[in-house]
Amino acid sequence: MITRSTPVALLAASVLLTGCGSGAVATSDAEPRTPPPARSLEAAPRRLPGLGARTWAKVPSRTRQAVVVTGRGRNSPRSTVVLYERTAAGWKAEANWPAHNALKGWTDHHMVGDLRSPIGVFTLTDAGGRRADPGTRLPYDRSDGFIAPGTGFEGEPLAGAFDYVIAINYNRRPGTSPLDRTRPLGADRGGGIWLHVDHGGPTHGCVGIAENHMRELLRALDPGRHPVVVMGDARSLSR
Repeated sequence: MITRSTPVALLAASVLLTGCGSGAVATSDAEPRTPPPARSLEAAPRRLPGLGARTWAKVPSRTRQAVVVTGRGRNSPRSTVVLYERTAAGWKAEANWPAHNALKGWTDHHMVGDLRSPIGVFTLTDAGGRRADPGTRLPYDRSDGFIAPGTGFEGEPLAGAFDYVIAINYNRRPGTSPLDRTRPLGADRGGGIWLHVDHGGPTHGCVGIAENHMRELLRALDPGRHPVVVMGDARSLSR
């Protein structure tokens, strides 16, 4: 665990069985029944489920952890987050959580204020929050600068939304606090895109999951496994 003082699915997670073999009928009372064929495990997927060739090509070959955020539709603010681990047998789903994304859905060309979440594959290297490090192996910036004032699009309070955050490396400098405002693509391309605590409604561009799920994700992510987030609406990710 590294602490920073900066201010500023094997979808075989459900091990599927082939279900072959109903048992042979005995040929006589003296002969034992022929045992059914041994059950075999279904082969684990070598590619992350739901990803098409174009999206899959963007996932670094060294990546062994992937957070896949799949939106319900291009213009929907609701999505599902699945954490996958790459094993010798293939990709294994470790967790599945409901989530919110941006109010207007998704975009291939995010701009500041468009109220859409960026589609793509982005590395995950840095975390932080207003609350103490819950035990992550990512560099963690605990700071009172993680403030979410006011209310959301549905009138829900935003307080606590930034208690835990994981910076999504879209238009930011990896290796810095999530609070760092460096924008390599320019300020007009937006930034500050995070995984954070769900406040119960759509976001400006981030992805929100429940607080207990954020803590679980923070503890699971391992920089040695080169984690990424793959995010977008289902149709876009399937290309």
